[in-house]
Amino acid sequence: MDAKERIIEQLKKSGCRVTKQRLMLIDVILEGKCNCCKEIYYQASLKDPSIGPATVYRMVNTLEQIGAISRKNMYRISDDGNKMECMVELEDGTVLDLPEDKWTAVIKTGLDACGFSGGQNVRNITLKEA
Repeated sequence: MDAKERIIEQLKKSGCRVTKQRLMLIDVILEGKCNCCKEIYYQASLKDPSIGPATVYRMVNTLEQIGAISRKNMYRISDDGNKMECMVELEDGTVLDLPEDKWTAVIKTGLDACGFSGGQNVRNITLKEA
């Protein structure tokens, strides 16, 4: 079962109706480009100009209440405690699939080598578009 199907099931179990707007908001969040409700609203309003900011805020609160998203994950779909993988493609086309502990170690080593971390461990990594 993919993430969208899991969320729909969680919504149904909590007694929420699954409307077209809610499905579209789930899609926007799954795209992973938004860091706040305002950005979710902006992306959603491009797809459905009739959607209001209150609808977005209510849906985000509902998703948070049912455990589908977490504010600490910047409105990314919650991973249910599963470890995350990082896929890195090198210029020669080689693809590296790194488990979470390995890519966290790679980033920590790079931060240490460049003098950024002061020897501290990595707590969280968030990617965003520049």
